[in-house]
Amino acid sequence: MEIKVNFLDKLRLEAKFDDFTVIADQPIRYKGDGSAPGPFDYFLASSALCAAYFVKLYCNTRDIPTDNIRLSQNNIVDPENRYKQIFKIQVELPPDISEKDRQGILRSIDRCTVKKVVQTGPEFVIEEVENLDADAQALLTLQPAAEAATYIPGKDLPLEQTIANMSALLAGLGIKIEIASWRNIVPNVWSLHIRDAHSPMCFTNGKGATKESALASALGEYIERISNNHFYAGSYWGEEIANAAFVHYPDERWFQPGPDDALPDEILDPYCRAIYDPEGELRGSHLVDTNSGNVARGIVSLPYVRQSDGETVYFPSNLIENLYASNGMSAGNTLAEAQVQCLSEIFERAVKREILEGEIALPDVPQEVLAKYPGIVAGIQELEAQGFPVLVKDASLGGAYPVMCVTLMNPRTGGVFASFGAHPSFEVALERSLTELLQGRSFEGLNDLPQPTFASEAVTEPYNFVEHFIDSSGVVSWRFFSARADHDFVEWDFTAQGADANAEEAATLLGILEDMGKEAYMAVYDELGATACRILVPGYSEVYPVEDLVWDNTNKALLFREDILNLHRLDDDALAALLDRLENNELDEYSDIATLIGIEFDENTEWGQLTVLELKLLIQLALQQFEEAHELVGAFLQYNDNTVERRLFYQAMNVVLEVVLDDELELDDYVTNFRRMYGNPRMDAVLGSVDGSVRFHGLSPTSMKLEGLDRHHRLMDSYRKLHAARATRR
Repeated sequence: MEIKVNFLDKLRLEAKFDDFTVIADQPIRYKGDGSAPGPFDYFLASSALCAAYFVKLYCNTRDIPTDNIRLSQNNIVDPENRYKQIFKIQVELPPDISEKDRQGILRSIDRCTVKKVVQTGPEFVIEEVENLDADAQALLTLQPAAEAATYIPGKDLPLEQTIANMSALLAGLGIKIEIASWRNIVPNVWSLHIRDAHSPMCFTNGKGATKESALASALGEYIERISNNHFYAGSYWGEEIANAAFVHYPDERWFQPGPDDALPDEILDPYCRAIYDPEGELRGSHLVDTNSGNVARGIVSLPYVRQSDGETVYFPSNLIENLYASNGMSAGNTLAEAQVQCLSEIFERAVKREILEGEIALPDVPQEVLAKYPGIVAGIQELEAQGFPVLVKDASLGGAYPVMCVTLMNPRTGGVFASFGAHPSFEVALERSLTELLQGRSFEGLNDLPQPTFASEAVTEPYNFVEHFIDSSGVVSWRFFSARADHDFVEWDFTAQGADANAEEAATLLGILEDMGKEAYMAVYDELGATACRILVPGYSEVYPVEDLVWDNTNKALLFREDILNLHRLDDDALAALLDRLENNELDEYSDIATLIGIEFDENTEWGQLTVLELKLLIQLALQQFEEAHELVGAFLQYNDNTVERRLFYQAMNVVLEVVLDDELELDDYVTNFRRMYGNPRMDAVLGSVDGSVRFHGLSPTSMKLEGLDRHHRLMDSYRKLHAARATRR
């Protein structure tokens, strides 16, 4: 994690990381003002808080209340060496906790991350650099030996060269990658989380059988996502980029809707139109991109090559963003390598969907076949030893597709996780299923898995697949676990041999789609210096329902973004019009405003937690619509999960509105005790919101210039690096 420090007045210091700011000072005896804890005080507190976190985690997974658990830490200083200290952590447990859980809680404290880092002994490297932001790869701690050459199936270059090439590319773009975490909870299963130190919203996860393969996976996914602009999908890119020579890519084209908002003739082809617009409801305005919001400019569309005949077809960027999420994107050492990964991913997810929604029971992989892969078996055996039964299944549906499945069961919670992997190689697909299962997970993380069900409607509901796609938290049918398989086991093999193996395998996978009657469309992105591509298979590789283009399009942001960002400047008529749109566009009242308008607010601010319901409530207060506001205050207090401060503000608002709306009550009779209950600052805000002197309490003013929105600016700093690189390579 990158922590940037600013020097303030006197001895005060400011540390900034992620969305947080920490102020440090020195005690008065050390010439400070004592206005904040000192750096060493924060260090001491970090180990106590970390220990308490692991206690809380242990108790939460076992439904043990923590109300009567107390924890403290004392540091005992050696009189002859003040750098040699003993940290004594003591925990007080209530008498009704079992002996097993007492020992479990003590063991959980021993897992404290701060403690383990201190005990291991961190290495400090102190150096001078010309520019803090230019040292772009300073945080990539894994540096494979340059002379080594480790080849793994599917890669056209050794892992070491792959990592070096990708690291150099990101450094050249000025992106400082940091490794935020590593995981290796069972043998031969590694995963890590990497992110942009300046813009941590840009992150990826990698997985593999070794540290090196996991790092290559994470870097490859990062490059695939910047090449496809995935990190910035759904976000507003600002007025400057919206009016630049190009917004997304130099080869984009803009088309104007036809008469009566008809789809432009230049976009899509008849095959696609039949899939995306089966009822003839899709209009041109549905396809304006939310990133630029530039309605006057038209519909920005990207060229894709139809694989059946090589013809170029233009796909609106809005359509791709709404339906495909990250599906079908990849980067590789060569285009053929990237194509194989793209197509494997598409088959993995489509077949997974077919199996889960069809409640298909899969055949087990025989033990004699599994024994051919001892590294994979070792990981499975460790999971079993930890109390997690594992099922290894052939998901090829009778040898038709290159897909495998590893399913984990958690007897402690009754939850299950069906993990799928795909690749022309049986072994690689199986390895990917296992590494995907444990990517970024601890054993405690396996306690959050959903329970299987016999209720078919819960499994076939479209957004169950979306949940599976996002984080595999969707529901699995009990029928999936039947011992009577719907297909026979096949030890399939779609691999090719020789120097052109990836090209042959890509052709094989495209041939499967062709035999299914599917068209595939591909875009290649190499402007950043890497080889990346995206493949779309209409009617097969979508993540979200096609109906979302009409009924739940991300560009509904254009109805709200400008007015919400200019909220403090709107007059009553404009506020009433905004309120009307919020009430008549079928919005989920508990959805957040950040997602609605595509702005990365700091999650720790009122803007970051603002929901549609609360915004409507604040507008009603500004318009003096007290009866409607009082109704929404009740809904907020009953259902909205917000900060303690915000809840207290609305509790105070609730009682004030009850008095205001009761003809028999006088507010002056209650203000004194309201102030004693809720405090003067909070009551000043509540009373001001009612009398009109305070508008939109807690929401700092901004505008379409995005003043004060540092988190969003950091995201756009990341995109501007890519935009500048593409502009120079046009």
